[in-house]
Amino acid sequence: QVQLVESGGGLVQAGGSLRLSCAASRNILGINAMGWYRQAPGKQRELVATFTRGGTTNYAESVKDRFIISRDIAKNTVALQMNSLKPEDTAVYLCHADLGYGAYWGQGTQVTVNS
Repeated sequence: QVQLVESGGGLVQAGGSLRLSCAASRNILGINAMGWYRQAPGKQRELVATFTRGGTTNYAESVKDRFIISRDIAKNTVALQMNSLKPEDTAVYLCHADLGYGAYWGQGTQVTVNS
């Protein structure tokens, strides 16, 4: 099992930046995949950016070249640097961890981008 705690959401103007952080309760090297999803009102949850166990990153097309996912293995954290934010990035952002035998989610953090 793993507990995930997000931080760093908030309100920002279009074109601004925010940094999200997710702290895991265990060593993240043993996790199959870990990263960020988001869910906007009335929409399906979608992948934003993730790390695989080997360190490969995957990004949604809509955030490539704007968002950067990073991890600090010593601190068991995964961060998401979000730049050039757009109103359509407004959503609840959720940290996700796939342990192979189960998927775990954080409680989510709200990101609101005003035009």
